[in-house]
Amino acid sequence: MKSRLPTLHEIDELLAFLPRLYAEGFSPVRRWHGGTARPDGVIMMPWPEYDEVVEAFYGSAARDCWLDYGYNPTVAQAMLQDQVLVAAASLDQIKTMLTYCVRGERFCDGHWEAMIELGHIRRLLERLRELRGTAV
Repeated sequence: MKSRLPTLHEIDELLAFLPRLYAEGFSPVRRWHGGTARPDGVIMMPWPEYDEVVEAFYGSAARDCWLDYGYNPTVAQAMLQDQVLVAAASLDQIKTMLTYCVRGERFCDGHWEAMIELGHIRRLLERLRELRGTAV
């Protein structure tokens, strides 16, 4: 199953997060919970409480128009690591990498934070802005 292409409005909606996610002093995580031992010795694994901007961004990025249902997480991760590829990525490649960014939180608490702090989201949105300038 292939998702539809995003509309210009949907592209602009994602791009509006760029200055907010990368504002000076912005922290994606409000605080971490857990990571402590209970009286019975069970340790609760830590989990992040994300800023509402992060929640809103990933909510928008999880919409059908941005998802690549056939993505391979290993391939998508390698794509994100290749800054030359990201700088020249097609809209379909951006969708693949965004899918990895969105879905990774299910398997690793703090993944969303890492994608922002490592600059992956910034580079994807900057490339999307370039594509938007050429009217995709």
